[in-house]
Amino acid sequence: MEDTGEEDVVDRVSDLLVDTLIEAGVKRVYGIVGDSLNGIVASIRKRSNEIEWIGVRHEETAAFAAGAEAQLTGELAVCAGSCGPGNMHLINGLYDCYRSRAPVLAIASHVPSREIGSMYFQETHPELIFRECSRFCELVSHPDQMPRALETAIRTSVSERGVSVIVLPGDVSLLDVSTGRRPVPLRAPPPSICPPEDDLRKAADILNSASKVTILGGAGCEKAHSELVEIAGLLQAPIVHALRGKEFIEYDNPYDVGMTGLLGVSSGYYAMMNSEVLLMLGTDFPYQQFYPQDAIIIQVDVRGEQIGRRTKVDLGLVGSVDLTLRMLKPLLKQKEDSNGHLKASLEHYKKTRAELESMAEGKSGKKPIHPQYLVSILNRVAAEDAIFTCDVGTPTLWSARYLKMNGKRRLLGSFSHGSMAGALPLAIGAQEAYPGRQVISLSGDGGFSMLMGDFLTLKQLNLPVKVVVFDNGSLDFVELEMKAAGNLPHGTDLVNPDFAKMAEAVGILGLRVEKPEDVEPMVEKALKHDGPTLLDVVVNRQELLIPPNINLKEVEGFTLYMIKAVLNGNGDEIVDLANTNLFR
Repeated sequence: MEDTGEEDVVDRVSDLLVDTLIEAGVKRVYGIVGDSLNGIVASIRKRSNEIEWIGVRHEETAAFAAGAEAQLTGELAVCAGSCGPGNMHLINGLYDCYRSRAPVLAIASHVPSREIGSMYFQETHPELIFRECSRFCELVSHPDQMPRALETAIRTSVSERGVSVIVLPGDVSLLDVSTGRRPVPLRAPPPSICPPEDDLRKAADILNSASKVTILGGAGCEKAHSELVEIAGLLQAPIVHALRGKEFIEYDNPYDVGMTGLLGVSSGYYAMMNSEVLLMLGTDFPYQQFYPQDAIIIQVDVRGEQIGRRTKVDLGLVGSVDLTLRMLKPLLKQKEDSNGHLKASLEHYKKTRAELESMAEGKSGKKPIHPQYLVSILNRVAAEDAIFTCDVGTPTLWSARYLKMNGKRRLLGSFSHGSMAGALPLAIGAQEAYPGRQVISLSGDGGFSMLMGDFLTLKQLNLPVKVVVFDNGSLDFVELEMKAAGNLPHGTDLVNPDFAKMAEAVGILGLRVEKPEDVEPMVEKALKHDGPTLLDVVVNRQELLIPPNINLKEVEGFTLYMIKAVLNGNGDEIVDLANTNLFR
């Protein structure tokens, strides 16, 4: 045998795996134990002073929690599932990690290697199942394969900011691996890419000659706040943000005019539709109906495959937003707001915000509790560096409109994958990653009850997460979609328990709020409590969520719904709808 000059190392595959994770900076592995994971769990136990096993009640929670940790820290996070149904439960959370570009490694344990292909008990084909939601997915069938496969998985996940999956049969994890090759983990900084000089000059020419420029920013603006504000000042351009760009764009920003999209506000829609040139920065905003049809569009994105994916683009620049803006700045001329585009957009936003704030009032002695009021109180009382997580639907909408970011706060949700039940498991990962920070889960009653088993995880791990439940007895966002289509709601009712009493039954502080005047003191009590807390707030079910732009089809749908409701004897349900500005 050829002498490579490297000393052979004899170790178990599971020990090699855990050692490599520790070298890569991984602090914990989320999952549920199972016999096919026994080797890995035993190896973690031996190194428990350096890495922890975080046991949850559902593997979907494990994947969401790992995704939250990865998004907040920018570092690799890990989850694991036992063979068959165990690792299959990871898939929804991993899809969210994949869509959110979270660097997550999933260990999908497998049936004994000699049984693969025999329809063995719990046998699936994880290497096929996870391929669509991962950047790298490989079955390790021989011990000597493990070092290189694991190294590739980690490097792919970190460098491409995505999901990697190692499929590992339980018996292979217990075998010895003898090799001189030890994985060298990778910690990759965010890419810094500059477009070609010719493209920068073309962009500058377009921007310098335009009289009405609007900027649309997304999550790609994370490290570019100061550059973004400087460029907006030069161009006298209002800045609209997509949902995932909210936490990085709206704070300390004199050019902010709010969010656009289905959950956005009319001022963001106005600023985009009245632009001559739209400058898109680090966003893959998906809704085509919210893009201007006649504007010249310049798109800057570090991922070239995203350019032109949502709307026609006149000039595409492949580059990281911060560096691109720094290189573009010297080429731009200082503009004056001669046609009043910026002024009109800012005034529109000021009026819009005033209308939003007027709807977020809680009058003593008068029910119901408006969910906007609840979130406005949370916004005011929560810590300066609080981490908020929110379920899809109305909790996301109220968070987008009423939580104010400040450069320290974070906001996580299933914003790209759109999965129910994400708030609580995301909060678990956030609290594990940042034990000293305030973590608040804004949970819908439908989303909370879907993965309610992991509410017990808060008690078991003593995580001081504050769970706020929007208790309206319905899947209310789906209910609104049915009304907009002209249908009477069906299948959206939820028969809920007293969630506060349920929390008390498992040893967690439970608080229930049914009157507006009790919201603020109960929020303060919940946030001050040293330990996990559930705040069950009975909010208005008939709160209408007006999007920035109502088309004729939606108006017709609401009108048809109202007629059907009256004919079916449910006329009392349409009072709030008839009083909105939709029909004024």
